Amino acid sequence: MKLEDGGFSFLFVDGGLVDASDEAEAMLATSGEKSDWDGVTRLFKNRFNLPEGELMPPNRDGVEYFSARDAADNGVLEVRKSGNRIRIDLFDKDQSPGASGQKLYIMKEKLETLSHASDVTPIPVWQVAENGTVSWFNPAYEKLYRTVFDQDPQPGLPLFRLPEPKLEPGRTRRVPINPPNARSSVWFDVQRAETRVGDFYSAVDANAIVRAEAAQRNFVQTLAKTFAHLTIGLAIFDDNRQLVLFNPAVIDLTGLGADFLSSRPNLLSFFDELRIRRLMPEPKNYNSWRQQIADLVAAAADGRYSETWTLDSGRTYRVTGRPHPEGAIAFLIEDISAEVSLTRKFRAELELSQSVLEHLGSAVAVFSSNGVLTVSNEAFRDLWNMDPDNSFAEVTVIDCMRNWQDHSKASPVWGELRDFVLEYTEKSSWTAEVEKTDGTVIDLAVTPLATGATLVRFDIEDTATLSEPENSGQDLHRDT
Repeated sequence: MKLEDGGFSFLFVDGGLVDASDEAEAMLATSGEKSDWDGVTRLFKNRFNLPEGELMPPNRDGVEYFSARDAADNGVLEVRKSGNRIRIDLFDKDQSPGASGQKLYIMKEKLETLSHASDVTPIPVWQVAENGTVSWFNPAYEKLYRTVFDQDPQPGLPLFRLPEPKLEPGRTRRVPINPPNARSSVWFDVQRAETRVGDFYSAVDANAIVRAEAAQRNFVQTLAKTFAHLTIGLAIFDDNRQLVLFNPAVIDLTGLGADFLSSRPNLLSFFDELRIRRLMPEPKNYNSWRQQIADLVAAAADGRYSETWTLDSGRTYRVTGRPHPEGAIAFLIEDISAEVSLTRKFRAELELSQSVLEHLGSAVAVFSSNGVLTVSNEAFRDLWNMDPDNSFAEVTVIDCMRNWQDHSKASPVWGELRDFVLEYTEKSSWTAEVEKTDGTVIDLAVTPLATGATLVRFDIEDTATLSEPENSGQDLHRDT
């Protein structure tokens, strides 16, 4: 019986070619091959992936499909054996004729691909039957199972023991296993997938993630222990503006409870709670409160936020915002009440001392150990027509000496005074007398002070006491 036209078909019986379609006969004639088994084999061996180059069907009855060597070639060779009959058909898998054969071929290719992928994947994959036993597994599952249990996989003894009978599809559960000779548990992220043919599970090695999380926890604990002894409050907010780290000083300074801080409040809630407790300045306009906090955060992110909060309780806090890696922000809260109080007290003492100097009848000037004029009163400024406070640069004893020399008659006293101020040796008080160019006689008293400073007092002599003839020189007296 002649094979139907419209395809390339060969029919062999007992190894001999007994029939061929017109297209097949034309192909064979064009190739110049003989009309026998070897000729047909040579016709297809270069085009298709034949096992060992031989066109041989399976030993048993059935069908075998061979794909083309070239990936762009859509040709498929079907070899079907039934008893002593072997039929060979050549078709294009993109064409409709022979659709059933094409489907079988494509299905076979998919199965082979899936089987190969399952064999080479390093991720354990297994199937669980309705009764909860393992009905299928891949080589990675089998290898890991043997490592843990030292035996072949058992259907009733799964490799991973899940706390739930069934995981929600797509949900990941981190599960440990304990291989022998291992120092610690090995962790896997197990996930379930539902399919028409059953539930499949996969396990991804999560050890690197577990170690990273443990290292992060240890690092945070180390930071917490390090900052626990600081008197400065430290509050760190992550890139989501949630509190992730704080030290005990935050509780001590703000009075915020540990429960509130441990709940990881966001930055707005944190500062709002401070406002409620009157631990930060009350905003003038509460409607703009959120915008003020947003501006505060923006300034802290740039490292520009630093403010002093004066509270109703009399305490004073310095609050500083600093950017941290990954978008985090750290706020430092420092109680500077003692520092502010000391500064105010020191300023008050300075003002009092200055007030006392201003009410003295004498002109007074104090020079530091390096010769800088540090203190003077109005009488000194009027006497020598000087205004040190309005000078951009420091006024030194040398600057004063030049002014004294310009406004007084020649005298060795000024050189002596300059050297005395700048000397680092042990000093003793001394007095002298100088005369200004206008004839005013001035009594000069020089006294060493602590830390190497020098006090110089200028007193104008009463003209009524100047009854004796004027001497040509000035007397220099040093106390012994």
